[in-house]
Amino acid sequence: MHFSVTHAAIAGTCTDMAVVERVIDASPERVWAVLADGWTYSDWVVGTAHIRDVDDSWPAPGAQLHHKAGPWPLSLRDKTVVVSSDPPRELVVRPHLWPLGEAVVTMKLTEVSADRTKVTIGEDFTAGPARWVRTKLNDLILHRRNVESLRRLSDVATRQRS
Repeated sequence: MHFSVTHAAIAGTCTDMAVVERVIDASPERVWAVLADGWTYSDWVVGTAHIRDVDDSWPAPGAQLHHKAGPWPLSLRDKTVVVSSDPPRELVVRPHLWPLGEAVVTMKLTEVSADRTKVTIGEDFTAGPARWVRTKLNDLILHRRNVESLRRLSDVATRQRS
């Protein structure tokens, strides 16, 4: 396993973002199956409390996943929109969490072997107050959140083997 906070590129522009990676003992197709099932996001995305609805076209570009984030009674109702999808290699989503803002999250899957996949998650705030308060503390919080999200994704992908 390798975790890092690094400089990364999204959509052709360089941006400072939290990037973490983990090798999961499942094929890229198995990991993709979890990403492609929007109803599982509350099982592995840290901070997602409840999935309210998922478009039938998820994870096609433009598809939306409607969620609640944060603890009750302070949870926020918002959505995540698919920006791009390249099964089983990459999924880019734009989570909305207003009034905090929006982020872009890129999830890349790289085959290590037939039954092992390196998953890399890069996340950066792109709109709203969370973007304006870009600090090393933000990077650290996103880093730790995404380390835990990858641990949970690994649990879901490995326990749901066919």
